[in-house]
Amino acid sequence: MKKMDFKLMVAAIGLSSMVACSNQSANTASKTQDATTENNQVDIKNNKAMTYSKKYTNADFYKDGKFQQDVAMEAMKNAGKDCAPVYFYMVANPAEEEDCLKGIEDVIGRVPFFGGSAADNTVEGNWKIFTNNEVFSEGVAVAFFYTDKPMSNVYTGAYHETTNSGIITALEGKRTLKEIDGVPAMKKYAAWTGKDPKKMMGNDLLSSTILAPLGIKDRLGDLVAIRHPMNGNDDYSMNIGNNLAVNTAVIQMEATVDELIDSTGKTMKEVKKQLKNDEPGAYLLVHCGGRKLGIGDRIDEVAKQLKKEANGVPFMTIFTFGEYGSKDHGANTCGGLMLSFTAFGK
Repeated sequence: MKKMDFKLMVAAIGLSSMVACSNQSANTASKTQDATTENNQVDIKNNKAMTYSKKYTNADFYKDGKFQQDVAMEAMKNAGKDCAPVYFYMVANPAEEEDCLKGIEDVIGRVPFFGGSAADNTVEGNWKIFTNNEVFSEGVAVAFFYTDKPMSNVYTGAYHETTNSGIITALEGKRTLKEIDGVPAMKKYAAWTGKDPKKMMGNDLLSSTILAPLGIKDRLGDLVAIRHPMNGNDDYSMNIGNNLAVNTAVIQMEATVDELIDSTGKTMKEVKKQLKNDEPGAYLLVHCGGRKLGIGDRIDEVAKQLKKEANGVPFMTIFTFGEYGSKDHGANTCGGLMLSFTAFGK
């Protein structure tokens, strides 16, 4: 993703308090950011000069969840509030999303949220997170919304469940899937899909699993959050894009390129429908960068569908390396290969 995409991503958030944090003390932006969108150009008023923050280590980041809690408390302070927001937006670097969410929810409880993980064009870790006055590579930024304006979010992978499923029997850390049903994960996946595991080693696994990823269900069974296999290892384990847990079920999912494209228009229709009697004033459309890779040179078909469904209402699409959202009555969730489409009422 280009730097401008991140500038736009932050600028599009109004009626909010934008806060970022690195290993240094929490740094804050102005309480309200005025932004206008016209012909895909965004004008940010009172935008301060951006400076790079110092990178922090994982040890700093995970220190009792304090890092993320500071972000939430500072966001409330900036807004002049001592209560949870109506909903919030989050962006974090890949691999830290669930920990960021946990720390924030420790402060404000379960509040609907949306957003996506930072990304770059070359998948080399060159992503940047932008706020009003900071740019950094590792950390988290949030926008707390205190407003009576309606918001709707549709969070979906739009994949189909297959009959292939199993129990996670071994993990290394939270994101290296070693065994399914006691079988090395890549060998189990290969048996399900008919693929040769030797041809899915390294980064080849990422592109070969876009149309046939893994999925896990939320506690109510209403949402299947996609888990994208990213890297194949010599011991036939898989590095996965989001957290997993031992003794939980994993499902092989599937979709065609046509279905990935059509799902964008269908999801736009659904997010408008969920606003009910309110008119949409703008859309923020978070679309997985991996899905974009799978769609390839047909991405213009996605743009046409989105423009048609937006029907003149301003919208912005960002491509991310992780997507966040929730289902009604369900838990907030982080996933990959997902869509997280948000509509803001007028």
